[in-house]
Parts: sequence; C-alpha cells; structure tokens
Amino acid sequence: MRRPFLYASFLGEKITAQSAKNTDPFMTDNQRGATLMMLSMAAFVLNDTFVKLLGGHIPLFEILFLRGIVATVALVIMCWYLQALKFQHSARDWTLMIARSASEIAAAYFFLTALIHMPIANVTAILQTLPLTVSLGGVLLFKNPIGWRRLFAILVGFGGMMLIVRPGSDGFDVYSIYVLIAVLCVTARDLTTRAMSKAVPSLFVTLLASLSVTVYSGIMMIGADFTHMSGLDQFCLLASAFFIVGGYAFSVLVMRVGDISFVALFRYSAVIWTLFIGLWVFGDWPDAQTLIGAAIIALSGGYTMLREARIRRRSTTA
Repeated sequence: MRRPFLYASFLGEKITAQSAKNTDPFMTDNQRGATLMMLSMAAFVLNDTFVKLLGGHIPLFEILFLRGIVATVALVIMCWYLQALKFQHSARDWTLMIARSASEIAAAYFFLTALIHMPIANVTAILQTLPLTVSLGGVLLFKNPIGWRRLFAILVGFGGMMLIVRPGSDGFDVYSIYVLIAVLCVTARDLTTRAMSKAVPSLFVTLLASLSVTVYSGIMMIGADFTHMSGLDQFCLLASAFFIVGGYAFSVLVMRVGDISFVALFRYSAVIWTLFIGLWVFGDWPDAQTLIGAAIIALSGGYTMLREARIRRRSTTA
C-alpha cells in the first residue's frame, strides 16, 4: 500500500528514491525538502506574529501555557490518527528526545521574550545564523571536517550578526543577549534531531516538545492570575497554536528529507516574510545596517551549505 509522502514522513519511515518516486512522481526529495522548509518558516513567522501581538498585554507563560494546551491536544489527535503514538524506543533515542525538548523549552522562552521587545525582522535575521551554528556544532560535536573556506564563511556570517546585534551600542540590551541564547538552544535542538534514529516517528518528537513547553509554562504559572482575553486575543491565541503545530511538524520533517545543505537554503525565506509582516503589521522596517547584516548572514550561510553539499558529493563519489 502506498502512503502519501507526509504520512510516511510523520511516521519516521525512511523515504528511498524508489518509494519517493512512487509517492509523488512530480517532486524530487530536494524539492520536497525545500517546500517543507518554506512551510516551516512561514508557520513559525506567523506564529511569532500572533505571539508578538499578544505579548504586549498578556504574560508570556500564560500565552505559552494556553497555546500549548491547544497545540498539544491537536498533536495528540494527529499522532493517534497517524498511529505515531509509539513509546518503545531505545534509551539513546529517549535521551535525545528529552534533550531536544529541554532545548525547545529554553529556545521558546528566550526567543519569544526577545521577540516581544525587539522588531520581528531583527530577531528573525539573527536566527538565520542557525545554519552556521549547526555547521560549527557538527565540527565541535561530531568531528565533521571543515576547510578554511567554510570556516571563513562562518566567521563572516557571525560578523553580519554583529552588525544587527551591535554590542556596545545604545540599542544593545538584555534582549539582544536573549536572542543569541535562543540561537544556541535551537542549534542544540537541530543537532539532537539529526542524531535520532529514523525509526522515531517525527510527529511523536513534535508532540513531546509541545507537551514539555506546556508543562513547564504551567509550572511557571502556579500562583499567578490569568489575564482576561478579548475575542481578538482568543483568535490570536488559536492562530498561534495552529501555526506552531505546523512549524513544529515541518521543522522535524525537513531534517529527514532531501539534501539538508540544499534544503536549508530555503530557511532564509523567513527573512522575506518578516520584512513584509513587520512593515504591514507593526510598522517596522530595518535600518540599512540591519539589512546589510541580514544579507551577509544569508550569503555566508548559503555558501557554507553549498560548500558542504559539494564536499559530501565528492566523498560519496570517492
């Protein structure tokens, strides 16, 4: 029985070239991966937009807790329907899933706190250093080889990040540090995702991360009073939950499909989303220095990923 591509991917099945052809003859693995990456970025940016709209008058942990309840229930239903509620995994995979969930909790807190207090385009542009930090993390943790060209590109990308953060300037504050910590947390999340067995259902990993953030936020809400929400606030909360489910799911799927060095290039679609949403919704447009920094990050990250892909192809041929 042939299963749709997303169905098989959510269950963590290995998509071979032949099965991918049988699943969808009109798309290659790289095209699927690129599509999933763009969907992931769009979902996360829209989630961030609704959280930022709420964050000015609703406490962050209340947002995370209420959004988490809705998102977790939706994910449980999806896991049940797709038969992804599988608890029999190796101790190694459980350790990685727990570590990933801890990284997700920290990333959610630091990133969203920074997002509420900073322009959305600035925060998102800094987050685009992730391909660089993941490459560097692969070198430090997995002993992946790296040449001087990629190392130079990573350093240039970090220089672009400094143009946006601007340490020592009047605009540099604790929230700038928060977004940098969030980058480290998301890097840890993605590296642990890569290390998981293919047998672990992707949607189950997503559910565990959502449940962890919800439980942690609920603990932080103990003793606190809930803020009254208007109808518009409730709509924003539900919309945020809807898009975070999509963002969670696609972010796991995208690590399992296609050449990650090619697919990751489409992460930068998030910058385009945030530029227009920031202007349209919040009336913010980055200054020239921020735009230059974002461009440097995108070019450096793109070069690094393409270089990694070329080296991987050479190794495979050899």
